Amino acid sequence: MQEINLSKEELARYSRHIIIPEFNIEGQKKLKAAKVLVIGTGGLGSPMLLYLAAAGVGTIGIVDFDVVDDSNLQRQVLYSVKDVGRPKVEAAKERILGLNPHINVIAYNEHLSSKNALEIFKGYDVVADGTDNFPTRYLVNDACVLTGIPNVYASIFRFDGQVSVFNYNNGPNYRDLYPEPPPPGLVPSCAEGGVLGVLPGIIGSLQANEVIKVITGIGETLSGRLFAFDALNFSTKIFKIGKDKSNPLTGENPTIKELIDYQQFCGIVPEQKQEGLKEITVQELKQKFDNKEDFQLIDVREQHEYDFVNLGAELIPLNTVLDNVEKFSRDKQVIVHCKGGVRSAKAIQALEEKGFTNLYNLKGGIVAYAKEVDESLPVY
Repeated sequence: MQEINLSKEELARYSRHIIIPEFNIEGQKKLKAAKVLVIGTGGLGSPMLLYLAAAGVGTIGIVDFDVVDDSNLQRQVLYSVKDVGRPKVEAAKERILGLNPHINVIAYNEHLSSKNALEIFKGYDVVADGTDNFPTRYLVNDACVLTGIPNVYASIFRFDGQVSVFNYNNGPNYRDLYPEPPPPGLVPSCAEGGVLGVLPGIIGSLQANEVIKVITGIGETLSGRLFAFDALNFSTKIFKIGKDKSNPLTGENPTIKELIDYQQFCGIVPEQKQEGLKEITVQELKQKFDNKEDFQLIDVREQHEYDFVNLGAELIPLNTVLDNVEKFSRDKQVIVHCKGGVRSAKAIQALEEKGFTNLYNLKGGIVAYAKEVDESLPVY
């Protein structure tokens, strides 16, 4: 193993670490030797990357294929107004190297998938999952198990956050906690349900703390435990996590021995596979408004989303659609929309099973309408 030395500048920079008896210079050398891969540079990735870089983790890999958007700046503290429109990994790399020029940063401006995950993970000591969707969480977990890399996990939603450490020292993994994903559409994303701006800072910092403990070996990690935080009531709970004998990855009779199609596993059907779905573009909807045509417009988002921005449609949230079938016209064209087109497609599918043939999905939802037709509408 290559000998790790700290320069005079690094000794001064990390002195507050080095003088901690439990940490000392050996802990700092372990950080410098470590390679950490952070998946996602959004709400969780922002504070995590800042603190891991500041702490002196020698090599940090960052994976993200998104670009910085105005709506990110409410919580993603890595970025500023000048970064809007830039690839997140590019802006993130520049920011953390500006914070600590003694580290090495590798940027992967690509979508993490079953095809590239194992190759990207190769050579890293720890993976930190800062993603916000179930397919990627299962992908990260399975790739970590298959490569033998600890997975420091966190998630956030509205006022709630969770942190744990998976696949560490023969401990449980994500599938032991959540064997199966929830049905599609049951759990909204942060983009749909919102998140308190400071929450990612709290949870992402705790996630960075767990990464540092895994690397240095100090303290007790959250392996085998799930930390839950409620910011609204400022309450915390810790739940024990055991190993599940029926875990398809690490149980007594494992059935998963390679990475799978995680979109399919989570029940997410690609748009092009939704056969028979009739669509209308936002430009066509605008023309109908201008021509004052007779049609029905239904919004299947939630009340809080409708209050934020709407097109004047009748609000019937997705989970109440089948209880309000009588409110959908059978005599004229009905255009159904949501934020981006996914929930409205689910509503149409459910209604078509009830015999409706006059339903059209607004392609791209209200976000597309705001971006392509009426830029005065706020986007969330």
